[in-house]
Amino acid sequence: MNFATKLLHGGISEDATTGATSVPIYMASTFRQKQIGANQYEYSRSGNPTRAAVESLIADLEGGRAGFAFASGSAAIDTVFSLFSQGDHLVVGNDVYGGTFCLIETVLKRFGMTFTVVDTRDLIAVKQAITDHTKAIYLETPTNPLLRVTDITAIAGIAHEHHLLTIVDNTFSSPYIQRPLELGADIVIHSASKYLGGHSDVIGGLVVTKSDQLGEQIRYLQNAIGAILAPQESWLLQRGMKTLALRMQAHLKNTTAIFDYLQNEPAVAKIYYPGDPDNPDYEIAKKQMNGFGAMISFELQAGLDPVRFVQSLQTITLAESLGALESLIEIPAVMTHGAIPKSTRLANGIKDELIRLSVGVEDQHDLMRDLQQGFASLK
Repeated sequence: MNFATKLLHGGISEDATTGATSVPIYMASTFRQKQIGANQYEYSRSGNPTRAAVESLIADLEGGRAGFAFASGSAAIDTVFSLFSQGDHLVVGNDVYGGTFCLIETVLKRFGMTFTVVDTRDLIAVKQAITDHTKAIYLETPTNPLLRVTDITAIAGIAHEHHLLTIVDNTFSSPYIQRPLELGADIVIHSASKYLGGHSDVIGGLVVTKSDQLGEQIRYLQNAIGAILAPQESWLLQRGMKTLALRMQAHLKNTTAIFDYLQNEPAVAKIYYPGDPDNPDYEIAKKQMNGFGAMISFELQAGLDPVRFVQSLQTITLAESLGALESLIEIPAVMTHGAIPKSTRLANGIKDELIRLSVGVEDQHDLMRDLQQGFASLK
């Protein structure tokens, strides 16, 4: 079954009782047990038919054995990190979501876990960071917000050689563009609020495991920690996922046009985009991605005011999210990555002039006109 068809007919795509082509929203906290131990569902924290439908669908889309839905992307990340214990060490990419960084620095380190931060594109640095206590390599690709691309197959090879897990945050790509499990990863994470939901109307997180054994471990933690996705949000998420292929085609078309435009804009000092042939990660992106994504980050020339630019836009929305139908823009240094110490942020290449643009599906000409008037406001 091809991917676009799988979006509609994969997982649990209809109600088994009535044949309804939209799985019902089961707003039940508990379920009658006709016989002790023989019931499919017992309590909605442990399992809910609506949540099961979206979990089954994401497992199908990513090519995994089991899927799990959480109350947010951060809840999904925290649950995956809960696989590890005091004294365990993880190698982590140096360009990760600010919330992941804060979770590591302010919570997980207090619990006795240790981390080494490296550029996961540098395979030698990754190998050198591995210790006798290392349990996993955790990365995003493309990264947030500099859109760096790591060779997942190469990282998975290193991990398997050392009996480690490979954990990939696939939020910026979605399974339409990239499927890390097929490239050797063991666990995939999504902030489902982004491309999978796609409509700026649901907060959620998803996890998919490559093996049944890992699936059982995540299932236990999901139930024990309890940060599950509610039935209403599960239904909204599955509905949004059905149009992922259609939306991504429009996202990608607009993004290519905007990249071409930004290349010729004098106010732009540097562009970060995996589809740029001059990008050092271009060949890896071309190898492991089906398209280059719909995110572009760019730096303004020194002395130009990024705040003035983003606040002058009228069609493109100033907001802290991505992957939505509407184009969204933000300044990482003071918004999504504002909690990261400035010295760390600058060392990782996130400058004050950096702007992150999530390209939506609006009419291409309207987006161009808005960017043009935004740049004009800087003169």
